[in-house]
Amino acid sequence: MSRVSSSGSMRSIGMALALAMAAWLPGVSAAQDALTFGIPGIPPVFGGTVALVAEKEGMFKRRGVNVTVRAFETGAAASRAVASGEIAVALSPTPLIISQVSNTDVPLVGIWGMEHPDWLIGSTDPAATCQSMKGQGVGVDSVGGARSIALRTMLVACKMKVDEVQQVALSSNVGAAMVAGQLKFGVLHIDDIPVIEAESKKPLKVVVTQRESRPIDHYLLLVAHRDRVAKNRDAYVRIVAALIDAERFMRDPANHAKVAAHAAPTGRSGEIATQALKKYIEMDFWPKDTDGLGRKNIEVLGNVMKKVGNIKPDKEPAPYERLVDQSIWRDAKALSK
Repeated sequence: MSRVSSSGSMRSIGMALALAMAAWLPGVSAAQDALTFGIPGIPPVFGGTVALVAEKEGMFKRRGVNVTVRAFETGAAASRAVASGEIAVALSPTPLIISQVSNTDVPLVGIWGMEHPDWLIGSTDPAATCQSMKGQGVGVDSVGGARSIALRTMLVACKMKVDEVQQVALSSNVGAAMVAGQLKFGVLHIDDIPVIEAESKKPLKVVVTQRESRPIDHYLLLVAHRDRVAKNRDAYVRIVAALIDAERFMRDPANHAKVAAHAAPTGRSGEIATQALKKYIEMDFWPKDTDGLGRKNIEVLGNVMKKVGNIKPDKEPAPYERLVDQSIWRDAKALSK
């Protein structure tokens, strides 16, 4: 009995030592708390694919964090969940975050970002123009949501104001409503185009793109709660390191079939997902060897939010240093090497 007890005790001591040593090894985090990564849209927008790849390919685990990806109806809902402490991080629309922080000093901070919006206004009417949108319904996610804010921006290129059209809130179902003939116009992503064309059997007319309206811009911020970052900074560094891994994986054509499979929750899979992936990689949709937190992009967008009234008259755009923390990505890049 004593020999068995001694052997069991030695095994226990050995396991304890192994765990203690593992906490100090590169790529292994001592904190294994379950963390939730929010991505926008049900089904998720294609931008969230980078998080899905990191989860499905085990990149979060290899970086030593226990992360589950969860879709939220909107990026606004995801950012609220971060602010309340319900989840760890979320990909949320940059215009929304800038406006929230500027207006209410909500304790959110961007730690990684996507600088290039893919928004466009599309129409099932081949003769559609900016002027033909006047008085018409235009599909958005929610009034004040990401598509709604993008609509305001793109209407500037059309020399129109948002109150000259009717916003129709449809969450992520704008494309489906257009295919069904319920709407002629909608604020869409690039990957919506082949789906709408395949299902409607008609080409989609691109009326205007956000890149035409504002070449220097910003799309999504990966936001975290400032207090939680301060308390568990290492976990956030490892989350961003996993995103660096995922972007590199997605960039390799040899992995495109796997990425397309992982993108299935977005409603895009197979050939459509592969086509979209190639277009997105060409435009550096996911930041390539950068943090995606360009100062000029974010400051220009802050000034636009002030101009269009998303920032209150008695408030100014929050300073760049308040909106982002670039040190997380710097440490994550060092870890990813």
